[in-house]
Amino acid sequence: MKKLLSSLFALALVALMVPQANAQIQTPAPSPSAEIEQMVGLTDIQINYSRPGVKGRTVFGEDGLVPYGKVWRFGANAATKFAFDKDVVVGGQEMEAGEYAVLCKPMAKEWMLMFYPYESGSWGSYVDKDPAATVSVKPEKSPVMVEQMRFTVDNITMTGADIVFAWDKTMVKIPVEVHTEKQVQASIDGVMAGPTPNDYYAAASYYHDMGKDLDKALEWITIATDVDSPRFWQVRRKALILADMGKKADAIEAAKMSMKLAEQAGNDDYVRMNKASIEEWSK
Repeated sequence: MKKLLSSLFALALVALMVPQANAQIQTPAPSPSAEIEQMVGLTDIQINYSRPGVKGRTVFGEDGLVPYGKVWRFGANAATKFAFDKDVVVGGQEMEAGEYAVLCKPMAKEWMLMFYPYESGSWGSYVDKDPAATVSVKPEKSPVMVEQMRFTVDNITMTGADIVFAWDKTMVKIPVEVHTEKQVQASIDGVMAGPTPNDYYAAASYYHDMGKDLDKALEWITIATDVDSPRFWQVRRKALILADMGKKADAIEAAKMSMKLAEQAGNDDYVRMNKASIEEWSK
């Protein structure tokens, strides 16, 4: 027993002395990453960036950490990313919904912001490309000294806001307009117009799949398919509902229509399914 304990103790000492191959030392990032998200009207705005510190340095200037007239990644580590889930107007420039890498060229009296369709955080890969939009903004003196660079979304209304950049003694406001009125009107028009054929199809499919009221399911699927251009999969659902209701003749007619529409659409799977159903229901 003593020999066993001695051997185990020796193995433990050896294990402590051998470096761990997978061990990694973790330290805080000098410029920590940050993410902000803000809803403006009905539009979601997200910003991902890294936050460098002043650390006693001159930040903006001819000989600053960020020299005037030079392209900058608008943060540290990687390209700063702006994302809009709906179309917006940034600094007077129409921009489609999507993600953008944002680089900038700071100058004493004007900053140029360049928006590129986002591909990666490698900011240098955008420098020689044409931006999707270029926005001019004027720098201001920050009311307070900001040690750690930051973005905020301020002055929020139902139709817009300012994306505010602040670092050291410099502040830049980037105006963003959102299309709230158009979006709300589209929502109102859609709801007030009533359910769409797809809504009726979904309701009919649910009732059919769950074995609920087939009369109601037939009513809904008839509304969905009684349009100028019915879809083959919707007419197929009508055929299946009719068959389950015992209305085989009507089911066959619906299946023939679904098969014809599927042929026109080049969907062989639905052609085969309808042929098989017609054969089954004709017995």
